[in-house]
Amino acid sequence: MDDPRGRLTRDGIRIHEPADFAGMRTAGRLAAKILDEVAALVEPGVPTEALDAFIEERVNAAGAKSATIGYRGYQHASCISVNHVVCHGIPGPKVLKDGDILNIDVTVIVDGWYGDTSRMYVAGTLARKAERLIQVTHDALMLGIEAVRPGRTFGDIGAAIQTYVEAQRMSVVRDFCGHGLGRVFHAPPNVLHYGRPGTAARLEEGMFFTIEPMVNLGRPETKVLADDWTAVTRDKSLSAQFEHSVGVTATGAEIFTLSPAGRFHPTR
Repeated sequence: MDDPRGRLTRDGIRIHEPADFAGMRTAGRLAAKILDEVAALVEPGVPTEALDAFIEERVNAAGAKSATIGYRGYQHASCISVNHVVCHGIPGPKVLKDGDILNIDVTVIVDGWYGDTSRMYVAGTLARKAERLIQVTHDALMLGIEAVRPGRTFGDIGAAIQTYVEAQRMSVVRDFCGHGLGRVFHAPPNVLHYGRPGTAARLEEGMFFTIEPMVNLGRPETKVLADDWTAVTRDKSLSAQFEHSVGVTATGAEIFTLSPAGRFHPTR
């Protein structure tokens, strides 16, 4: 269902009212809190379906709804993407191994507002190359958020991410992007994690969207498996992702999905 409130730009991007920020803060805080809580369960020998069951229980206990259960036939409260899985990994019986890295992505609905966030986790001992990948991906996200302010463009966000990642001899995935949200799960704009400064739609106060760069140690190409969800790197290289939901303010960006416990980065 579309959100009838606020106006649309000529690019079809909704401009939300100042009061709407409160709803996004509440939804974003719950999603981030659940990702804080699941961290203690991420260990070698644990099946990813156990992590998903815990997440679903925490969503229900909070009186919220999972945005992903029933979405286009998907039946889980999270996406869990391990090692060379780029995004949309389906939780299942396969157990985590020592050294696995994984992204857990959760979206909740609280009073009609969508809180969408993902972050990286480590099972057991972290290898140096994986640690560097996680660090670069985290820093790329934060550089993208730093580029957000009224009058700048979505191309500025993508360029900030791409320039940094490629300078680290890694690659930015092109096949998936961030998106608008609010009282809907996915809405304009598509937030690309690559691009040229000064291009694409101009940022305005009141826009809500995700920034969620996926970074590969190898090449950027991906493929989707036969389950029609799981996306993997074509060259089997490791992939990492971090995601925040943000709102454009008069002076920059408000992050709605900050970790209440300061656990957004797994190695800090």
